[in-house]
Amino acid sequence: MKKEKKKEWIAILDFGSQYTQLIARRVREAKVYSEIVPYYVGLSKLLENPPKGIILSGGPASVYKDHAPSCDKKIFELGIPILGICYGAQLIAQALGGKVANTSQAEYGRISITLDNNEDIFYGFPASTTCWMSHQDLIEDLPMGFKTIAHSNNTKVAAIENKKKMIYGVQFHPEVTHTPLGKKIFENFLYKICQCQPNWNIESYIKQSIEDIRNKVGKKKVVAGVSGGIDSLVAAILTYKAIGSQLNCIFINNGLLRKREVEEVQEIFQENFKIKLNYVDASDRFLKKLKGINDPETKRKIIGEEFIRVFEEVAKGIGEVKYLLQGTLYPDVIESISLKGPSSKIKSHHNVGGLPEEMKLKVLEPLKYLFKDEVRKVAKKLKFPDEVIWRQPFPGPGLSIRVIGPVEKEKLDILREADEIIKQEIIKKGLYKKVWQSFGILLPVKSVGVMGDSRTYDFALVLRIITSNDGMTADWAKIPYTILEEISNRIINEVKGVNRVVYDISSKPPATIEWE
Repeated sequence: MKKEKKKEWIAILDFGSQYTQLIARRVREAKVYSEIVPYYVGLSKLLENPPKGIILSGGPASVYKDHAPSCDKKIFELGIPILGICYGAQLIAQALGGKVANTSQAEYGRISITLDNNEDIFYGFPASTTCWMSHQDLIEDLPMGFKTIAHSNNTKVAAIENKKKMIYGVQFHPEVTHTPLGKKIFENFLYKICQCQPNWNIESYIKQSIEDIRNKVGKKKVVAGVSGGIDSLVAAILTYKAIGSQLNCIFINNGLLRKREVEEVQEIFQENFKIKLNYVDASDRFLKKLKGINDPETKRKIIGEEFIRVFEEVAKGIGEVKYLLQGTLYPDVIESISLKGPSSKIKSHHNVGGLPEEMKLKVLEPLKYLFKDEVRKVAKKLKFPDEVIWRQPFPGPGLSIRVIGPVEKEKLDILREADEIIKQEIIKKGLYKKVWQSFGILLPVKSVGVMGDSRTYDFALVLRIITSNDGMTADWAKIPYTILEEISNRIINEVKGVNRVVYDISSKPPATIEWE
C-alpha cells in the first residue's frame, strides 16, 4: 500500500528470521501500520516517508562473522526509536562498540528472565516473566551509553537500553505466543517510546486504498483477473469503488479449476456484484503449454506468462488498458521474492514471481501488504456474502501444482472429483470455516489394490487439511478418524483411478501448504 507522507508506520528490517512476519502482525494488531523492508534499505529510501520507529528482526547469522548482514549504521543516529530482537539486539551492540560472542551457555525454549527495571519497554511488568529464547550468541560487553535491563540465569544481558537515544534490544522473541507478555512489549515500544497512535484499522485502509488507486490510475483503464476467490474479488471491488467503469474484470478458465468453479464464479458475480465479467475459455491453450512439464516452478512460469498473454489480447478489444489488477497478498510477496537477504525464496506465485519480465501492462496490487485474515475483514466491511468471505484459498496455478508431475486432463479430472468429495464432506461436518484449506493432491505413484474380486493398480491421493490464521504458518488439522475414514471411503469408491488415500500430517514450516 502506498504510504502517504504523514502516515504513521513502523519499518521492520528483515535479517532473515522465520518470525519476521509475526513481528509485522504484532505491530498491526496494536493498530499501527507496519511494513517489512530489506535490512540493506538505503537511508534516502527509508526517509522518503520517515517511520515512527524501526524494528530490527532476528536472523540465523552471527553478527561477528564476515559478511554478516548489517544495516546502515547511520540508522542509529536518526533519532528514530529502535527495537532490536535477538540478532537485531546483537547487531545494535556490535555496531555501536559492544561485543557479541559465541557461548556454550545457549538458551532455547521458555526461559524465565528477571527485570532490572519496569520502565519503557517493560512498563507495567512484574519483577520476572517468561520469554522464548533461541540463541547461541550473547552480548558480552555493552556499548557506551547502554545498560542491562533484564537477565536470566545463563544470559547476563537479556535486554538492553539507551534511553537517551531511544534504542532498545531484547535477546528473546516477544513476537511469538510463547512469550506471554510479548504483546505488551510491542505496545510499550509503539505507544510510549515511538508515540504512535493506535489508528490503523480496516476502515482507514479501505479509505486510503481507494484514494491511492484513484490517484495512481487516473483516467486509465484496468483489467482484473478474477477467480471467485476473496483476494481477487476484494481487489476488484476496491478498484471499482475508485474508478468505476474503467475497471474490466476477466475470468479466465485455464483448465486447472475445480469442479463447477466456472459456473460458481459467474454466479457469484451475477448475484452479488454490479461489475461486468468477461469470461474467456482458454483451457486447451493452457493445457497444451503445460504438456510434459514436470518442474513446479516451470509450471508456474508458464501459467503466469500465458495469463498475461490472454489479458493483453482481451485488453486490445477494450481499448487502451494501462494496468493489470491482481489480488496479491503479503505472504505471496514474501514467499515469492526474497528480500535479497538471508531469508530464502520458497516458491513463486504466478501472480508475483511467475509474471513475464516483458509485458505491456503495469501491475496494480492494492492488497499486497495485507494478510489473508485482514482481507477477510475488508470483505466484511464491504458487505461480502459469507460464501465469498470464507471461500478457501486456491493457488493461482490451480490444480497444476496439485497434480504432482506432468499435467494431464485425465489426472485433472480424477483430482477434480476427489476434491469435490473432500469439500462436500468438510462442509457437511461443519468444518469448512474452521480449517484453512482442505484439498487433495494426486501423486504420480500407483499401488496395488483390491476392489471386489479384482486387482487394481491405481493412483494414490494425499488428503491435506490444515489450520492457519494467515497462511504464513500452518498446522495439520486433527480431524476425527471417522471423518477421515468417510472421506477416504467415498474417494476410493466413487473416483475411478484412485485406490489409496493417505493423510498429510506435516506442518508449515518445515513443509509448505502446497506440495509444489
